[in-house]
Amino acid sequence: MNFMPKVKSKDEREITVPVEMCLPNGRLNPEAVGWSRFPMHRDNLKGWGRNKRFEYWCVMSEEFIVTANISHHDYRANVASTFVDLETDQVISRRINRWLPEPGALPNPTEPRRVSQSAEGIVVAIEPVVGGTRLRVDSDRIRLDATVIEPEGHQSMGVLVPWNDRTFQYTRKDNCLATRGSVIVDGVERTIDPAKCLAVHDVGRGRWPYSTWWNWSAASGETDGRQIGLQFGGKWTVGTPSTENALRIDGCIHKISEELDWAYDTNDFLSNWTIRGNRVDLTFTPMNHHRHRFNRWIVSARGDQCFGHFNGHIVADDGEVLRVGNILGMVEEVHRRW
Repeated sequence: MNFMPKVKSKDEREITVPVEMCLPNGRLNPEAVGWSRFPMHRDNLKGWGRNKRFEYWCVMSEEFIVTANISHHDYRANVASTFVDLETDQVISRRINRWLPEPGALPNPTEPRRVSQSAEGIVVAIEPVVGGTRLRVDSDRIRLDATVIEPEGHQSMGVLVPWNDRTFQYTRKDNCLATRGSVIVDGVERTIDPAKCLAVHDVGRGRWPYSTWWNWSAASGETDGRQIGLQFGGKWTVGTPSTENALRIDGCIHKISEELDWAYDTNDFLSNWTIRGNRVDLTFTPMNHHRHRFNRWIVSARGDQCFGHFNGHIVADDGEVLRVGNILGMVEEVHRRW
């Protein structure tokens, strides 16, 4: 074990009652700054042009990855799905932008409802159902129909990160979600077995600056009979009073209120990554590297995402040290201008 020397933690407040993100004038509500174990932040974003809302789902197995994504950026919506075959490295991605989409496409995080978006040959639908969420994708090469199982009382990690009183982001990250269903890719059907397939959910609501960099990592699995979920972020929270770092241990969220140290080679994303801190000492070994580029001069996106396995150790709130053994997950470095 090689934990980093003691790093000063941020003073993060746990939010336990519903709160609106914005004041009546549209600026940040100071009472919304903090983190929660359950959805507590109400989306009352005002104005037009800088707001960003998204729902991203990623179902992971040792054989394949499949994603479903709807994002809405006021003047642009993106409808997307990606399939990654981890055995052959085949990547099939369908990402379509819709310009000047209708408003109100994504719900308040505290009041989920069915949403569906379509764009040039792809439809993504996300629907709350009894006991979970149904995900559907209909496109020329990817057809997904899966149900994510969300147990009663399931904890997730939500946090509002403020850059200032005009730009801020609420994100809710969830993992260790068993999923059942099927995905058909180029006519070949694959079973999504809840004993083998675990989903990650990323919810976003906020008002972003023009240019943003971030790291994100998520993983779900078991080691030594313990359920372990990993949720780490970096870059975009530096200089703010918040982090998006947390552990899930046997269903309970353990918040990490410090910035973590990420080390990786941007010239070789398939080399090992390390993520370290007071309570985290992990090595990530990639199996696959997926690159995304979009450039319309003023609006651009660059992303490098890898799927692979985590090994190392983590520390629970009570000081217990747990081993992390070959848990499937992902890491990414992303830059957005919009």
